[in-house]
Amino acid sequence: MKYKLVTLLLITAFGFSHAQDSESIRPKLVLQITVDQFRGDLPTRFLDRLGEGGLRYLIENGTYYSNAHYRHANTETAVGHATLFTGADPSRHGLVGNNWIDPSTGDVVYNTEDARYHIIGKDQKPHNGVSPNNILSTTIGDELVISNAGQSRVFSVSVKDRGAIIPGGHAGKAFWYSKSSGKFVTSTYYYDEYPQWAQDWNDSGPADQYRGKTWDLIQDPSTYYAKDLDDRPYEADFQPLGKTFPHQYGDDKYLYTRLSLSPAGDELTLDFAKTLMKNENVGHGVNTDFLAISFSSTDYIGHLFGPSSLETEDNILRLDRNLADLFSYVDKTVGLKNTLIVLSADHGAPEAPEYMTEIGMEAGRFDFTYFREQGPLNEILMERYGRDDLIATHSHPYLYLNMAAIAEAKLDLEEVENFIADEVMKIPGIAYAQTKSDLLEGRISNAPLQVQIRRNFHPVRSGNIHMIQEQYWFLHSTDEGQKMGLEGIAAIHGSPWAYDTYVPIFFAGNGIKAQTITRRVSPTDIAPTISNYLNIKFPSGSIGNPLKEVFIKENN
Repeated sequence: MKYKLVTLLLITAFGFSHAQDSESIRPKLVLQITVDQFRGDLPTRFLDRLGEGGLRYLIENGTYYSNAHYRHANTETAVGHATLFTGADPSRHGLVGNNWIDPSTGDVVYNTEDARYHIIGKDQKPHNGVSPNNILSTTIGDELVISNAGQSRVFSVSVKDRGAIIPGGHAGKAFWYSKSSGKFVTSTYYYDEYPQWAQDWNDSGPADQYRGKTWDLIQDPSTYYAKDLDDRPYEADFQPLGKTFPHQYGDDKYLYTRLSLSPAGDELTLDFAKTLMKNENVGHGVNTDFLAISFSSTDYIGHLFGPSSLETEDNILRLDRNLADLFSYVDKTVGLKNTLIVLSADHGAPEAPEYMTEIGMEAGRFDFTYFREQGPLNEILMERYGRDDLIATHSHPYLYLNMAAIAEAKLDLEEVENFIADEVMKIPGIAYAQTKSDLLEGRISNAPLQVQIRRNFHPVRSGNIHMIQEQYWFLHSTDEGQKMGLEGIAAIHGSPWAYDTYVPIFFAGNGIKAQTITRRVSPTDIAPTISNYLNIKFPSGSIGNPLKEVFIKENN
């Protein structure tokens, strides 16, 4: 005990760059896993029914941070993934949302959009190219490659393009799932042609094994907490997947889309990742390799059915099996003792407003187009300024103003922003609105909401007014849901409230000590921790601090 205390004090006093003792084994592989929309309570919520070797392995054998929260205001997928792999807030890594508006053109910019690099095998089209170049900071993978002149290799896999491209950084190779073909694709940023092993995997058609099949409960129905919650009116009804078990995958042209919205998406991601590991000999290179895997099914299922649904409960049990399969494969091919495993989430999740009203909470939803189309705000602007075109659009969490109209009317931008912000805060369901002018001039306090907004703010990409919804109010929907023709979805994240900022953080393998840490930490601390663990420099935008408990080895 005395030795452990001395070790901790020395680490705290002198930093972490040499925290690993001489007996520690430098990992051959860093495996960083992101589980999309994996709120901080979900790893242990169904603990009594978890199997061996998956989540239970992390909980019982790793360092588990059970009180981790994002510090920024807009808890969306691209934002969280960038923070996980850069250690930076959005103000520094630049991804302030899944989308933002280019002030020079007025066009919507997707977070990984890059017209210069098209999907291999597809014709080049406007807004269809992708790369990591919108990330303004280096990532942990970038720094690893820089540290040894490219001896380390970085790979990234996900169902979502943003779930693969962002973690892969600028120096990695990324693959993601195509909802139109059922294949894993990449862009000309990474390759001129598909590697032969990837082409072979795609040609074998793994997604087609699900044709005509169903998603059934994986355990005895009587054991599920949510067994009586399988058909709630606010759940999304995407046919033939439907709202109740068994969920039909179908056998039409939308099969591959439905697979991505179910546990099948994670299963395909796992199979492709294992194939990549085998064929690229990951973990057996000259130096430490880096593999990022983002499992997306938890997010899609949470959106469609809610985080306290029967579907989410079953998916967590399936995720547990997938993790056990992955860890077993890593152990056989690289060795868990040779692998540093990191697992966290890009954001948390809210309960559906209707579910919260059942327990007495005031909650609600804004229509998807409420701030995008002509409405009450425009009428107020007409009354005040004689124009109803001063708001250009809403791209969560921002209102972007029509700068040309404001200039044409010779209006003072700051005054217009303040007026609109004041009017927005009068709308039921809106908690706060912060103007860009006040942020640029530093006219904000250290109140928690204002600090979270500031950490999300980029002077070019952020809009004129950052809107914050009341707790358990939904301010927007998903563009993907709209494209699928869904009238609504059960749940949507993207707020600064604790249910959306709350995520787990695990470090395991490579001799990491088994312990649970309850002090409050942030996902911005993950990249600096990995950097110190590998004795490399921090990503360029990093603001986090190394987590000292990770450096206390099991044998200390």
